[in-house]
Amino acid sequence: MSRIFVYSLGFLNRPLNKMMTALGWWPRIGLPNASERVGIWGRKPVSKRGIAVARFRGAGVVSFEDGFLRSVQTGRQGAAGLSLIADDLGIYFETGQDNCLHQLILEAGGANSDELQRAENGIDTLRRNHLSKYNDFPLDPPDLPDGFVLVIDQTYNDASVSGSGADGDTFAQMLADARRDHPDTAIIIKTHPEVMAGRRAGYFGAGDVVGQTSLWVDPVSPWHLFAKAKAVYTVSSQLGMEAIFAGHKPVVYGNAFYSGWGLTADRHPKTKLNARRTAAQLFSATYLTYCAWYDPIFDRRSSFEATAQTLTAQANAMRGAQSPVICHAMRLWKRGFLKSYLFGPAGAPRFIEDAPTAIAEAKRLKGSVAVWAGKETRELNTAAKAADVPLLRVEDGFLRSAGLGAELVQPVSLVFDDLGIYYDPTRESRLERVITAAVCLPEYELQRAENLRQNIVKAGLSKYNLGGDLPEITAKSGQKIILVPGQVEDDASILKGADKVTTNLDLIHRTRALFPNDYLIYKPHPDVQKGLRKGKINAGELADTVMLDADISALLDKVDIVSTMTSLTGFEALLRGKKVICFGAPFYAGWGLTQDEGPTPPRRQARPTLAALIHATLIGYPRYWDPVTGSPCAVETVLERLATGSLGRGSGRSVRLLAKAQGLFASYAYLWR
Repeated sequence: MSRIFVYSLGFLNRPLNKMMTALGWWPRIGLPNASERVGIWGRKPVSKRGIAVARFRGAGVVSFEDGFLRSVQTGRQGAAGLSLIADDLGIYFETGQDNCLHQLILEAGGANSDELQRAENGIDTLRRNHLSKYNDFPLDPPDLPDGFVLVIDQTYNDASVSGSGADGDTFAQMLADARRDHPDTAIIIKTHPEVMAGRRAGYFGAGDVVGQTSLWVDPVSPWHLFAKAKAVYTVSSQLGMEAIFAGHKPVVYGNAFYSGWGLTADRHPKTKLNARRTAAQLFSATYLTYCAWYDPIFDRRSSFEATAQTLTAQANAMRGAQSPVICHAMRLWKRGFLKSYLFGPAGAPRFIEDAPTAIAEAKRLKGSVAVWAGKETRELNTAAKAADVPLLRVEDGFLRSAGLGAELVQPVSLVFDDLGIYYDPTRESRLERVITAAVCLPEYELQRAENLRQNIVKAGLSKYNLGGDLPEITAKSGQKIILVPGQVEDDASILKGADKVTTNLDLIHRTRALFPNDYLIYKPHPDVQKGLRKGKINAGELADTVMLDADISALLDKVDIVSTMTSLTGFEALLRGKKVICFGAPFYAGWGLTQDEGPTPPRRQARPTLAALIHATLIGYPRYWDPVTGSPCAVETVLERLATGSLGRGSGRSVRLLAKAQGLFASYAYLWR
């Protein structure tokens, strides 16, 4: 831990102070000695105070700034940052002075193949997930003309402008040149996010909207802009660097930190060619070496990859609550956690029991109706379509909790499906589309899924993570060990996804017929075993062993085959490399990874690898929520929580009363949020 002396209250604010401490800096007030250093933030006016103290005491200076992936909303909107730059030579946007980034870009010419592959993956991560410094924008492609010219505005008098040797006249010249260079082309001026948020002024305004020039003031992914633009003009904006990663050679009017490397068309008189660098080398220096990354959930140093995952989860959660959500037919105890998942820019969700009223209110607010998937009715679906109101079906995710939903243990993951729901094969679900698209995932994303699989198996995790012992298995030599997981017989996955085999007794009979001489284990569903749901049977005559309280993960490690109707245990068996026989049509059947004894939807034509199926099911489809910090998170965070037991389990009367009380108050949250 390095002491850093600061003279600005911003350094002592809790979010920044926590991040700096986690990254190895200890901000404190006092006077440094000559061997210590003073911290200043960028080139804000207050930084002069720190520079003066450093000179007086003979101490060094470290300039701090936000990293290149910061947050969803801006800092002036109260969003805490996820990355930090600490430069003890200067700061990256003051290109007339020495700074560490310049040296790192020079050194990046010697990056090895592994470093460059990581950088290429990082660039693809930005593009695929539409990540930028700020990320408060929808992902729907906007209505843009083909082949327009993109001109990028910046905040007025920002240090990054003056640091690049530019001023207001530079912006005026840039726009004039763009019009001259492209006289018959539409020009779109992209407004800065802080200007859109009303926090700062920009260089361009309504007076610049002349002829074919327009001002884009709505939130938009810069990657959508790059995809349609034929040319990009900038002074020194970070978007200029991102345009390079999108395949452009931007025209740059300031002496920007990414200028002079052969990747830009430079029009600033002081820009000189330093050395030629590739986009991957530029990314390696800026994102992988210059930035320090922070994990706000575990309060520790992180990596670019993990930070990108966290930021993507945060941005997607914000987008999922961008418009008002009316929750219909939600049980009282679920309302508390639903408020956490669905609270966003549109405020807290509202809970309305009457279906026509819920649809009418959603239509009035231009929002959507969310319903627990099992409570969706044909009448609700028809009425929502007639009113042109989106209907979201909500269900538990596949890594749910440390305890049963029937015991009111809150979920750490939910799915929100706008097409159908994953357990209903009679209609297309959003998960099916995600699985189909997963066949085109890049190798690094498939490796992420494989890492996830290995960690789940290593930690012995399943949907509910109930624990338990593993009784002795007395199979004879040469016998296959077949697990038959019992299910809740009136569960929607049976009602929708089973064909001729619809009961636990039927399943055991069919399995025994396939394996008359092998060792058959029957494990009742936990909800059924506890008397909470339907499906209890006497399996003693057909099964060699009935295991009531066995740890499902440990049991899966011991078996050879899982025979199921539609149980999630079949998916968990696939994670462990086991053969899976399906008598129904669960979401993981019909893709070429299971032995299907029943019909599966003919639309499931894709043939994903197991890694692709895992990515779609555990990464692409659900949303995750960390109940400890109360924030959206990536699946890896939930996995670590479950593996370390830091979620707790909780059960009994106190949990029920607390959950219902939270739900009661959540029902009226829209009145004060």
